[in-house]
Amino acid sequence: MPVLDRSELEASPLADLHAIADQLGLDGFRRLRKADLIDAILGEPGRPAPEPDPTREGSSDSEDEDSDAADGGERAESGSRPRRRRSPRSRRSGVAPKEDLDAAPEDEEDTPTPGEGGGRRGRGRGGRGGSSGERAPRSGERPEAEEEGADSRIAEGIVELLGNGSAFLRVSPPDPSDEDVYISAAQVRRCELISGDRVAGPVRLPRRSERYPSLVRIDTINGASADEVSEGARYEDLPVEYPRERLALGSSDRTLEAIEWLTPLGRGSRAVIVGGPRAGKTETLRRLQETLSGREDLEVTVVLAGVRPEEIAQRQEGPQAPAAALSFAASPDAQAQAVERALDGAKRLASRGGNALVLIDTLDGLPPQAARKALAAARKLRDGGSLTVIATATRPFGGETTVIALDVALTSTGRQPILDLVGSGTLKPELLVGEDGAEAITRARATALEATA
Repeated sequence: MPVLDRSELEASPLADLHAIADQLGLDGFRRLRKADLIDAILGEPGRPAPEPDPTREGSSDSEDEDSDAADGGERAESGSRPRRRRSPRSRRSGVAPKEDLDAAPEDEEDTPTPGEGGGRRGRGRGGRGGSSGERAPRSGERPEAEEEGADSRIAEGIVELLGNGSAFLRVSPPDPSDEDVYISAAQVRRCELISGDRVAGPVRLPRRSERYPSLVRIDTINGASADEVSEGARYEDLPVEYPRERLALGSSDRTLEAIEWLTPLGRGSRAVIVGGPRAGKTETLRRLQETLSGREDLEVTVVLAGVRPEEIAQRQEGPQAPAAALSFAASPDAQAQAVERALDGAKRLASRGGNALVLIDTLDGLPPQAARKALAAARKLRDGGSLTVIATATRPFGGETTVIALDVALTSTGRQPILDLVGSGTLKPELLVGEDGAEAITRARATALEATA
């Protein structure tokens, strides 16, 4: 079976085709129409890529852009900004810190650029089309002629994702080194890579002004064939079930204690903390983060989208920095993209049997469809992992398995717990706390309703 299929290439956006052509080392690919570019990628006779323009002194437009990006990245890395070591937790929990993003390319070009980034970040379903739903071709073998410039060695190491979707292969993890190998964003998407994956593949030498060598292709992921991993079922197509394993909070905080037993959360829950302004949504989410972080069996990611600048500063100085932090001044699309990136990585982890938790504050600034899409990502995979989403919002969006409503009157007067039990609820609570627990929740809600009558 051919690795690059014409129908898949025709369905791919032009940006992805440019990324593939750049990896193949095709000269002048940016001047080709889409049909001719596909022919050149497939190596069909009669449709060769155009010869380089001699007036350009041997460099293409993409090479000039690569040079500028690489030069800028080297200046960012070698300049006055001090290099900071990140804790293992921050390396695993989110998008690269700011100083790493400054040194990384911001676009989707396959340009080796210096930078060190931690965290989990994806641009879509790894080659399944990203936000457009289109599917890019899988990585795999190439004809020998297309590997011109390849190094003689096979690189193997640990993947560390950058905030822009590309990655580095750390050959001596966790510390970066000059022997590290750049992995393009297109390869990350096609193979659905996450930070911590062990991959191997052949390497090509750096081009002009590039500091790092690049991975020609990905042969193996965690010891398995890259094609085998890429051809696995899509996350959205995996069978699901209602959450059955309760997330034990074990907190002495009265509000968290009420949440644990009266609006129970499970692995795979789709939960929203709702309430009016100053109801305590952000503080409740922060306390949940403190309670649930640090567990070996749960990967926690925090996304701040549309919050106050003071809250961003406070959370960035905390024990776990957010994967992304945008104030309410950011556009709705920027907020939606930050949430989507965090969820993409969590989906990959869940599809491989892990348990992920994404905390989002808040969904109010996102376009409604993007907010619903973020919530819909949460699920318990049958005989597999789970992705739990707990977000704050002014009101429910619909489709939640758990709604945690907070009472502004209780919050403003300092009374605890601040849970509005009548407005709160969990779908099928008996699966999490048993039949007796579900009956106790019903009685407590009836008592609360009588008290408000």
